[in-house]
Amino acid sequence: MAKDQLEVLTALDVAKTQWYHFTAIVIAGMGFFTDAYDLFCISLVTKLLGRIYYHVDNSPKPGSLPPNVAAAVNGVAFCGTLAGQLFFGWLGDKMGRKRVYGMTLMLMVVCSIGSGLSFGHNSQSVMTTLCFFRFWLGFGIGGDYPLSATIMSEYSNKKTRGAFIAAVFAMQGFGILGGGIFAIIISLAFEAKFNAPPYAVDPIKSTVPQADYIWRIVLMVGAIPAALTYYWRMKMPETARYTALVAKDTTQRSVLHISKQG
Repeated sequence: MAKDQLEVLTALDVAKTQWYHFTAIVIAGMGFFTDAYDLFCISLVTKLLGRIYYHVDNSPKPGSLPPNVAAAVNGVAFCGTLAGQLFFGWLGDKMGRKRVYGMTLMLMVVCSIGSGLSFGHNSQSVMTTLCFFRFWLGFGIGGDYPLSATIMSEYSNKKTRGAFIAAVFAMQGFGILGGGIFAIIISLAFEAKFNAPPYAVDPIKSTVPQADYIWRIVLMVGAIPAALTYYWRMKMPETARYTALVAKDTTQRSVLHISKQG
């Protein structure tokens, strides 16, 4: 390892905790928040999907997703996540954290919106379109997971690295919580606007046509934090450790600035 590279690493490890550290926590944490929201919000709307698209006339209970469809809708994003972690983890080492992180976030924005716009003339085509976008959404999330953690690790100093990474990972819980709260708010708003009788009274009118908007809104809202995270992340420089060790450039402003603050 070159002497100047070693000096940069040492400076980064002993650097004082500064404002950019907390900026990195917020940005990387928002990535984890978005990941958790997008991954787990689907479980909040599966019952509604079954009620809308798999209604059975004269059935004593509302419609529900068949087991194979439910497994596909709930699990396809995790398959994409596995593939995305392997691909974007490798690509992040080749092209840099900043550029690849932006790619994953843009993929998440597009696929979140695409999931909400799932189209088709029947239940099968709607579920197929939804699974298609959910897979590629998971692919983007899979890239965001390792990159968010890596970015925070490479921005941190040695003293606070564990605490900062823990703070970033904690945002996943807030993402799950945020998804549940938002789904409740949307459901209450639609219930107040479109009052419907219970299923036992009128199976058809118990599910109003406007209910189809609820699950679409819940899924599409995941694009908002992803877009905001993209904007903030693109304003940050490449991590100094990547710049110094992989790009082998110890003269960039971000590296020199952090080194001088050590």
